[in-house]
Amino acid sequence: MKKGLYLIAAAILAFAFTSCAPKPMGALDPSYFSTNPNPLEENGGKVVATVTGKFPPNYFDKKTVVVVTPVLKTSTGTEYRGTPVSYQGEKIQGNNQQVSYKLGGTFTQHVSFDYKPDMAKSELLLEFSATRIKKTYEIPSVKVADGVIATSTLVAANSENLNSPIVADKFQRIIQEKQDANILFVIQQANLRPKELKQAALVDLIKRIQEAKDSSNLKVADFGLHSYASPDGGMKINEPLSLNREKNTKKYLDNQMKKLKADVNLDATYTAEDWDGFQKLMEASNIQDKEVILRVLSMYSNDPQKRMEEIKNMSTVFKTIADQILPQLRRSNVSLTMDIIGKSDDQISNLAQTNPSQLTVEELLYAATLTNDQAKKAAIYQKVIDLYPNDMRGYNNLGTIDFTKGNYDDAARLFAKALAIEPNSAQANYNMGITALAQGDAAKAQQYLGNAGNLGGNDVNQALGIIYLQQGDYEKAKTAFGDAPTNNAALAQILTKDYSAARATLNNVKNPDGETAYLLAIVGARTNDRQLVYDSMRKAVAANPQWGVKATTDAEFAKYLTDTDFMNIIK
Repeated sequence: MKKGLYLIAAAILAFAFTSCAPKPMGALDPSYFSTNPNPLEENGGKVVATVTGKFPPNYFDKKTVVVVTPVLKTSTGTEYRGTPVSYQGEKIQGNNQQVSYKLGGTFTQHVSFDYKPDMAKSELLLEFSATRIKKTYEIPSVKVADGVIATSTLVAANSENLNSPIVADKFQRIIQEKQDANILFVIQQANLRPKELKQAALVDLIKRIQEAKDSSNLKVADFGLHSYASPDGGMKINEPLSLNREKNTKKYLDNQMKKLKADVNLDATYTAEDWDGFQKLMEASNIQDKEVILRVLSMYSNDPQKRMEEIKNMSTVFKTIADQILPQLRRSNVSLTMDIIGKSDDQISNLAQTNPSQLTVEELLYAATLTNDQAKKAAIYQKVIDLYPNDMRGYNNLGTIDFTKGNYDDAARLFAKALAIEPNSAQANYNMGITALAQGDAAKAQQYLGNAGNLGGNDVNQALGIIYLQQGDYEKAKTAFGDAPTNNAALAQILTKDYSAARATLNNVKNPDGETAYLLAIVGARTNDRQLVYDSMRKAVAANPQWGVKATTDAEFAKYLTDTDFMNIIK
């Protein structure tokens, strides 16, 4: 009997203790939570959000610690776990945020994940693990956001969106050659002296005209004569004197042309007083007091007679001028400009294929511009490297071919060789920068692009715009792209919510592709233009069915995935 009463009492005590023990903390209502942004967004390779939540009054056990862990769960079941944060009841000693049992409490938790492509279709959950004394149990998880809008990852850093510039040749089909000869005269005389007519400069000049007469690669472009008198004799003497010098010299040259049977026009003129020549010779001389004389020339620029009077008054200096300067001004200057005509395009193209060693480096580089066949271009640039290994242009220009083909590793090696020869080349630095960008190394790309600042044009800005997009600085990217009608520029406009500008940009893309249409569909989705979504998505899928596959997991089109018409388009 006593034993029975004892058992009954023990059971009553056990029941009493059990009924007094706290119950596990139950499920939390999803309405207690909000997330910014929602859906989640990829930005600069990260998925970052802020979750705000609350524990309701009479909920949080005073002796319990709750660990809240953000978990991004993809549609394929992969889980990405964020940084857990602990919260504690009022009777827990610790450094965590304390939550009142009676009043409840709010909390803010920052969430960050490295973006992965499979996060495109996912959910953000909060998992709760509660520990009271030594007992741990799970509180049901709560979905707090959808994810992940990854539109910024559509930025294209490849050869289709980046232009790789060659370093141009300096080939000139016609090169001008200039030569002249001065026939000097005795003071106040206009007769031609045999000694002057036999001078080497004049003989060579006339010989060159004869060579042009017999050559298809030489042509006289200009044949001129200008006769002068020194300014010391006065206009009455110098005017007829310089005219006679011109007549006598022209007569001699005309006779020479007749002997050569050269049909060349001689343009003859004269100047009575050669003050310009006087000033140039003075400036180049070491004559004492030349600065004083130059000031006189400046002071009396409109009075030639006064000029000469003032100079003659400086008797000591004038004697030196009369000996060293004035005799050089009594002359007839004969000038000849020859056009040296280079090889024809056909000749250059043929030699580039059959005997490239017969071409100069400029001709060989020019030959590459005469064909649109990339294989032939590459072969020519390789010949430049073989024949002219110290010219960086062969390496750089061959690298552009590899870059265009998407052979980024080969391109990088060639651009590196070009830079080893010419480290300051704007083109080679830029090419190395965009190659690094295409290979996913934005930091290296920025370094080289910084060295290409004097490249000119808009290429550097386009490359920098891509980097800014990748870094999540959309406003900066938008500025860098400017009004360029490209997919990347439109993407920056979409990400800065400038949808009308994005639509206009995409409508002006020179060679629209599947991505162009897909971006237009995104503009339609964001502006509630259902017809634009349909029309654009049809074009995207027609260009490449993979765009339809992408749309099935793209949060941009989440509300369209229950739309039969839309689903029929992307199938």
